[in-house]
Amino acid sequence: MTDLKVPTVGESINEVFIGSWLKNQGDSVAVDEPIVEIETDKATLEIPSPVNGVISKILKKEGDSAKIAEVIAQIDETAIAASPKAAKAEPASPSEQSTPTATSNENIIMPAAQRLMDENNLKASDIKATGPGGRILKEDVQNALSKAKSSPIAKTSPVVGERHEEAVNMSPLRKIIARRLVEAQQTAALLTTFNEIDMTAVMDLRKQYKESFEKRYGVRLGFMSFFIKASIDALKLIPEINAEIRDDKIIYKNYYDISIAVSSKKGLLVPVIRNAERMSFADLEMTIADYGKRAQNNKILPDELMGGTFTISNGGVFGSLMSTPIINPPQSGVLGLHAIQQRPVAINGEVVIRPMMYVALSYDHRIVDGKGAVTFLKRIKDALENPARMLIEI
Repeated sequence: MTDLKVPTVGESINEVFIGSWLKNQGDSVAVDEPIVEIETDKATLEIPSPVNGVISKILKKEGDSAKIAEVIAQIDETAIAASPKAAKAEPASPSEQSTPTATSNENIIMPAAQRLMDENNLKASDIKATGPGGRILKEDVQNALSKAKSSPIAKTSPVVGERHEEAVNMSPLRKIIARRLVEAQQTAALLTTFNEIDMTAVMDLRKQYKESFEKRYGVRLGFMSFFIKASIDALKLIPEINAEIRDDKIIYKNYYDISIAVSSKKGLLVPVIRNAERMSFADLEMTIADYGKRAQNNKILPDELMGGTFTISNGGVFGSLMSTPIINPPQSGVLGLHAIQQRPVAINGEVVIRPMMYVALSYDHRIVDGKGAVTFLKRIKDALENPARMLIEI
């Protein structure tokens, strides 16, 4: 019998939460085949099978917490599953096992999902299944309920005067994110300063070279590489924003590990581009594209989420015009990017229409003063409004 244990998933992480079981009790598994997803505050990760065999016992159900190195399932290397469709059981503790429901359209409904569907009078046809093999997961039902609430039909009650409330448990990942954001607010002296950037020069440069860039490197030339280059230039000018407070000391760093926020199915992840100061525009864009693709498939590795000296978050891709981003401790700053809008601005005494972007820098006032923060944003503005400055480093 082989134990399936929670692996080490990064520094300072002692506990994870069980996400979705990809295999069920009684299923055959091959070595290195993913068995279960686990969630941390930074990512959703898959645990592969260490051996060939049959899952004889599942010890943790969806949503349970587990310590690093804790046994969450057992695999019998000597057993052989009775058939390719061995008896299915919901991931649960030994004292409480249950069986998924199979529907006429061959969807398999996990028990937690079935309970939630029953409570809300939903059918399998109402749900978009995202689990392995067409399984309907609990989060699939929650997504369907959220969409129903936001639609005009859902807001129309069949009974005059009827009002409805529903309590849905926060996901383990959302709980951890909420706790860390509150801790950031409580432990750092957070301030935010703003500026706006005329994106004309960058957009013209990008338009001029985007086809040849993509043809040569196989990746699109986006805006993020420009902001990473400009941020590194500004961090060199204001090094305390790239530093951190450790005990009663300020730790300055001569390297620039830039964290970038990328979207995944379960929220934002913030992988790190290490030694970004050594990378070309093409290197940066290829790394960003790789992170974005792997984030959608939960393939970001724990080590890729560790560390980081400064963060860039682009809320503009979702349409945000203004925000106050929260720093990711122990970092001392985060740059928030926003949507580009055509706005009238005064240039040389004339009103012209230009593509403008608001940018925000949230910083830890314990280590960064207001003058440094304003100078930092002004440096980024100058670099992007005249991109040639980044090439000749002036």
